[in-house]
Amino acid sequence: MNTTRPHDLLWLNDRAALEEVSEEWVISQWRPALPVVVRRDVSHDKERIPVGVRGMRRDQRAAGWVNAVNIKRVVSPEALASHTVLVGSPFVSMPPVQGAIQLALREWPWVWGITGSVGYALATEVPVLHADSDLDLLIRSPEPITREMLVEWQQVIGQLLCRADTQIETPQGAFALSEWLREDRVLLKTSSGPQLVIDPWAFKGEV
Repeated sequence: MNTTRPHDLLWLNDRAALEEVSEEWVISQWRPALPVVVRRDVSHDKERIPVGVRGMRRDQRAAGWVNAVNIKRVVSPEALASHTVLVGSPFVSMPPVQGAIQLALREWPWVWGITGSVGYALATEVPVLHADSDLDLLIRSPEPITREMLVEWQQVIGQLLCRADTQIETPQGAFALSEWLREDRVLLKTSSGPQLVIDPWAFKGEV
């Protein structure tokens, strides 16, 4: 059964397992030793998973699909937020990783993880991040979190040595924390497309 979630990194058992990708750079750069990342999309086949492929350049992003039977390894964003993983990384001296270590040293009442270029570099040791890279963070929030608690998190990440952005993952999709704290409504990214909502936990659209 497919239990993957958006932002999970997947390693596939064969090059042919990556389907419906037409970009030429993928053919020359991607290999099964490198993961793909789960993205949001809709498929009537529950075992068919939408994924994205990352290249060495920022503009190199491609969308594709994989079948769950071809996945041989899964690494979640929260696994990459482990203090052991962070301090053992070859990129430990870089500001984004140092920022993540600061967060990992504190106790939080929720599960959080690392996505984006920092997460990819931590998982693969491929040097896709640099000293000025953003630290992209994810908070798993199956139940609503109070604004006061999230304000505290936002204040802490605002004091890190790097720019950090957080997405809150609800059962229906994800939204940007900074936008939610600033606006009355927020753009919720769902599998069927973005939705402008007031309460992202109350939205009952298709997942």
